[in-house]
Amino acid sequence: MDVWMKRDDMLHPQVSGNKFRKLKYPLLGLQEQRRHVVSMGGIWSNHIHALAHAAHALGLPATALIRGAEGMHSAMLDDVRALGMQVRFVNREAYRQLRLDDSAWRGHLEDSGADALWLPEGGSAPLALRGVAELIAELPFVPDYLVVACGTGATLAGLLAGLEGRSKVLGIAAISGGDYLRNDISRLLSEAGYPDYQNYELLTEFHHGGYGKAPPDLLDFARQFAHETAIPLEPVYTAKMLFALRQLWHHGHLAQNARVIAIHTGGLQGARGFARM
Repeated sequence: MDVWMKRDDMLHPQVSGNKFRKLKYPLLGLQEQRRHVVSMGGIWSNHIHALAHAAHALGLPATALIRGAEGMHSAMLDDVRALGMQVRFVNREAYRQLRLDDSAWRGHLEDSGADALWLPEGGSAPLALRGVAELIAELPFVPDYLVVACGTGATLAGLLAGLEGRSKVLGIAAISGGDYLRNDISRLLSEAGYPDYQNYELLTEFHHGGYGKAPPDLLDFARQFAHETAIPLEPVYTAKMLFALRQLWHHGHLAQNARVIAIHTGGLQGARGFARM
């Protein structure tokens, strides 16, 4: 098996990886409008971090609805506040409602956000797929497999859109109970105007305990990989993806002559949340 890596972590120093691609088209149309941008995430969210930098660069006001309680702290929150992003904490129930109801976010703004642009968790709006799809044209060849970590399914859906039925995508779910992502992938493709491509396999057993969980074996793997290749990883997404790829190879899941491209989706700032990284 021959393995290459697409280094999307090098797209931009701050608006990193798949976040750059997912934010590109939703934000491009706002440059002359100065519309307020509102989104959601956790205290180490790569999406919120990237959005704060992008909004600051474009001169757009932005608000983040953060799952947590007043007084919670992270280096990510320090960064986005320094860039002018407003941070509002919401409890778990309210955060769950933000996922279920596309209008619930309005209740967390004083003016109901009448003129604001809402970006769902992870920036996973249908328009995001267009930016991710552009990755395919940048590849030196179309491999037998593309391998990518999955949080919301939007990056995988965008890769399918760009491949147009070619190759096969292996999606490594970084969350527990990730089978529901199949429905989300189909929905995003449909809402973005693409066919319901099925040339992918979603693997849900490599989450290492759930989203944001990083047991010692995963951290050790990430450190060793970085030492041997000089390619930095973070344990929430990319380390899980590469750990899974290694296991798939050892267990004969992939053909010996397969050509594989692993997508490094960036988000390295999130590694700051793990003391051993």
